Parts: sequence; structure tokens; C-alpha cells
Amino acid sequence: MTVKTNLLRLLLLTVIITACLVAITRTPRFLKFYYPYHYRQIIELNAKEFGVDPMLVAAIIRTESHFREDAVSPKGALGLMQIMPETARWIAEQLNLGLLTEEQIMAPEINIKLGTWYLASLLKEFNGRVDVAVAAYNGGRGNVKNWLHNKTWSGNYHDRHQIPFPETRQFLYKVRSAYEKYRRLYS
Repeated sequence: MTVKTNLLRLLLLTVIITACLVAITRTPRFLKFYYPYHYRQIIELNAKEFGVDPMLVAAIIRTESHFREDAVSPKGALGLMQIMPETARWIAEQLNLGLLTEEQIMAPEINIKLGTWYLASLLKEFNGRVDVAVAAYNGGRGNVKNWLHNKTWSGNYHDRHQIPFPETRQFLYKVRSAYEKYRRLYS
């Protein structure tokens, strides 16, 4: 065999293997491995209680912590939904849950309840605009209000490049992508 024939065979084999890998990675079974839906019962219970799409909650958890209940960010955000302790205590006060320790805030049942309530409050504040609420979840409601008021950001997903915080732009992109996957896989 000539070198040319061997190269053509190798190229053909590479194309076949690549096509197989692409096909496998698009199957629901593979995607469910990559986009798990852990804590489903807790998520759906709280999503129903607070009127939030459970797929959005799952997308935020996947983006924030990859479903690691012991996650702590460098800035101090805690648990699955990466809630800052001060924010968690404020939410707990709104929900009449009493004073919570950091350990309690990290417990999945409490963390998901706090995060879902907070997301619901953002959705209400921003008239159900999911992309705006997601940006506020990450970048802060006050910042997002200012961006919208000052016309720094239109509030539209396709204009996310206008968001002044790179982390918030990336967060919105990741949550939106995960949200679409969760809706397709689990709805």
C-alpha cells in the first residue's frame, strides 16, 4: 500500500469516528448525563410553590454549582444555587425561616427554597423577563435596574454583549443554553 492510500484510510476512519462521536453526544442519554436533574423533587416542589419553571431552576443550579451541594465560591456564595449569606438571611427573613447558619444555607432543601424564591422575586420585579431576571441573579438587581434605566443594556438576550460585567454576560449565556437543554430533555 502506498502512503497516499494509508492516509486516505486514516482520514476515512477519522471521519467515521468523528461522526459516531457527534451522533452519540446528541442522544438524550448522553445529554442527560451532561445535564443531570439531581434534586428534582425538591426543585419541582419549590418551583411550583413560587411559580417558577423548574427547568430554569435546574439550569441555574447546573451553571452555578454543577449540582455540588458543598460548593462555595471565592466570593463566599454558598450551596447549589450559590447564594450569598447576607442574601440568604434576607430571604429567610422574608419566608419566616428564622436566622440560618451557613451550614443550613448549604442544605439542598433550604438552598433550593431560598434560591427559587429569590428567582421568583426577580421574575416578578422584572415582569417575567427571564433573561433580565437571570442577569440580576448574577449581577445584582440594582445593577440590572441601572443598566436598563440608563439604556446600557436593552434587556434582550441578543444584546447581552452590552452587559457591563463579563461574568454576568457569560452567566446569562450559560444559563440560557442549559435552560434550553433542560426544557428539551425533561419537559
